[in-house]
Amino acid sequence: MATTAPQDRRLILERDGLAAVGLEGQVAANRYIAVQALQCARAAAGLHAGPDEASEQTSQLLFGEAFDVLDVEGAWAFGQARRDRYVGYVRTEALSAFTDLPTHWVSALRTYAFAAPNLKSPIRAMLSMNALVTVDAEDGRFVHAVGAGWIFQGHLSPIGVCAEDPAAVALQYLGAPYQWGGRESLGLDCSALVQNALNACGLTCPRDSDQQFAELGRPVETEDLARNDLVFWKGHVAVMVDGERMVHANGHFMNVTLEPLAPAIARIAAAGAGQPIGCRRILP
Repeated sequence: MATTAPQDRRLILERDGLAAVGLEGQVAANRYIAVQALQCARAAAGLHAGPDEASEQTSQLLFGEAFDVLDVEGAWAFGQARRDRYVGYVRTEALSAFTDLPTHWVSALRTYAFAAPNLKSPIRAMLSMNALVTVDAEDGRFVHAVGAGWIFQGHLSPIGVCAEDPAAVALQYLGAPYQWGGRESLGLDCSALVQNALNACGLTCPRDSDQQFAELGRPVETEDLARNDLVFWKGHVAVMVDGERMVHANGHFMNVTLEPLAPAIARIAAAGAGQPIGCRRILP
């Protein structure tokens, strides 16, 4: 099956005749300009379909993730998340100048950033798994993350030191509320659960389930499903924890749920969403 086409508007940094300079010769535009590299300065920042808080949240940026800005409209920056190439609008107040490259990522489900290297000190932020930080100091069991605060070093892993079991990562999110467009540990959607699990294991992953179905792994039959395989419906995806059970963020239970595959297939079909469109094996 072909990968996501270059014409996928979710991945093209262009609007109103203005496009990123790297798209010259690929995308028709009146003007091509260089992007400005910024990064997310909030624990999580909504990526929206338009420059309006009321517009659809299509994704989120996590702390430290790079965002390449093409244009600014009022209080909103139009740009592209560098991690998964997703395009949208982010409030400018949630962005900061790009500092040093990240040295660590948050490997716990979530962690606090404190004002001082002391667990009794004021909390400055709560960062979710896969947030990126730059460590510039160490004091006992805590390290200082630029722009965030002091974090317990046991909740961080150096860049390049990854988890190994996507299903185990996904299971850490059990009970997290369903949030359309969410990627944070406090709430996320089905494709973000898959993306977060794979990112934590050092694997790249597109943002949306249709992109994941097109780009990830190889086909596998339902009767041959094993741990870490993905099951896809139109507009939905789940991670298998073994040959019979799956974990997924879903709008039925409105949270991340572990449930048997067979009754889930029947329930989803009865709700009018149809049968699975396919399964993919993402690990050897």
